[in-house]
Order: sequence, then C-alpha cells, then structure tokens
Amino acid sequence: MISGVHELVLQAEERIRPHIRETMLDRAAFSSGPGGPDVYFKLENLQHTGSFKVRGALNKILSLDRESAARGVVAASTGNHGAAVAFALAHLGAPGIVFVPEGAAASKVATIERLGVTPRRVGGDPAETEMYAREFAQENGMTYVSPYNDAHVVGGQGTIGVELERQLGNFDVLVASLGGGGLISGIAGYLAGALPGVEVVACSPENSQVMARSVAAGRILDIESLPTLSDGTAGGVEPGAITFDMCRELIDEYVSVTEDEIKASIRDFIEKQHMLIEGAAAVAVAGYTRLRRRFADKRVVVIICGANIGHDVLRGVLAG
Repeated sequence: MISGVHELVLQAEERIRPHIRETMLDRAAFSSGPGGPDVYFKLENLQHTGSFKVRGALNKILSLDRESAARGVVAASTGNHGAAVAFALAHLGAPGIVFVPEGAAASKVATIERLGVTPRRVGGDPAETEMYAREFAQENGMTYVSPYNDAHVVGGQGTIGVELERQLGNFDVLVASLGGGGLISGIAGYLAGALPGVEVVACSPENSQVMARSVAAGRILDIESLPTLSDGTAGGVEPGAITFDMCRELIDEYVSVTEDEIKASIRDFIEKQHMLIEGAAAVAVAGYTRLRRRFADKRVVVIICGANIGHDVLRGVLAG
C-alpha cells in the first residue's frame, strides 16, 4: 500500500483537478527571517467547504462506478469530512447520508445541511459514529466513505503534495496535524516518491493523541479522547486502519500541543495572516512554533488544513 501511494495520488490529481481549487502557498513573513526558517503556509482553509477534506471525498466518489454511485454513499464525520461528502454529492448529483457524533460542532453540522444533506446524529465518540455508519452502509448496499481509512481518500488528500511540488519545488520539512492520518499519509506518501528526504512532523492536541500513541505502542489503541479545540483531529482510530502502517513508516516525529497553545495559534494567525483557521489547523501552527528553533535555515511547509470554527468557540478563543 505505502509503495503505491505516489501512483494513487497522481491518479487522484487527474480525477479531481477540474473540481477543486489549487490553494495558495503563502510565505509567512512573520514566521520567517534571517537565520530562521523559511516558512510557507499551504492554505487549505481556502479550499471548497473550508477544508482539505473535499479532495479525498471527491476522489472516492468519482472513483465509483455508475451503479454504486446511484445506490448512494454513507459518511461519518465531526463536520469537515461530512461537508466534503455533501459538497461532492451535490456537485455530482449523487445521493448520500452523513452521520455525525452527538457532540459535533453546530457550525459544521449547519454547513452539511446547507450543502443539501441532513446529518443524522449517532454516537458520542467519532469512532462509534464511524462504526455505525459503516454497518449502515453494508446493510443497505451503499458505499461507505471513510474520513481516512480508504486508499482513494488518502490519494485525494495527497494531491496537496502535487501542488507543493509544483508551487515550491524542494523543501525540508512538512508540518501537518494528525487525526486518523489520511492527510499526512497522503502528502508524505507522495513526497516520499517525488521529493525524498522531506522531514515529516505530525502534530496532535494533547487531549487526543490516539494515532501517535498507537504508533508508539505498535498497535491501534482504544483510548478515550478529552475535549479539544481540534475537533477535526479528535477521536479514535478504526481497527485495521490503513493509515496506521503508513504513519509508522512515513512520519519522522510526533509532537503534541496544549489547548492554550492551540488558542494562542488561532489568535496569532488571525492577527498576522488576517484569515480564519480552525483548531485542527492551529495544532500544526502550534507544533511548528514549538519546534521552530530546530528548523533554522530550513524551508518549512505548514499545512493549514481548515477554517471551520464556530462563532461561540471563536469568541471564547479571542477572549483569551
């Protein structure tokens, strides 16, 4: 699987290119400077639906044959993946259902509804919701679209790597947030073939480090996640997830950040970059900030994975 990621990404690039945005790669002047890192933000917060997730969802749904697409798809999501699936369904005229956890952010649920799909709330933890959705799809002859545990989804997320190669060429370090591993596995898997030698740093909130701790343990763990501003990376990892082995092989370093660091990174990004990001994106910014001194004289790319943050949450962050 890992050795084939590069080809999967190239196939995905051809398949989804007419339907997605090539997002801006913005040099972060406030984080770069003489003797320090040369830092670039890959602005997936400007992607359709405000998140990178549309890449994987489109690639999966576009890969279905006509009969499978007509039977419909099922997804489980804390919000961004569900919005991406809803966008893809509306874009392609296919039917589908999105299940969300009971505690899913109201703003993200509202986005799914605006895109034409009525979310169904099931389960407290995202892993429970995923399990229910997968069983529902199987029982009803529909296709389950995983947020990360699917080769087509991983391939779609990896198209960010194609854009990075085209926009920047060689660079030294990739910094990205880590939840189920689809984003970082797709990008790192592509870069391993296209730009070997790029150091890959995975960032998680301290309150939800399921994949990082699973890799450390050598097996997928069933452990509880605490509440976090990074709801897009929160929750468990599905047993047998293909991204587990990919993370083990492709990620060079894991770093965790506190809720206070996530808050500070959201405020800092809004003030200095003049655009909105969500908690999951701020995790990568906070991880970079913590390791910044180690990256002196290196060219670093930080993936800004999304912008979908609720009004109430944002007010609380800005209030300090």
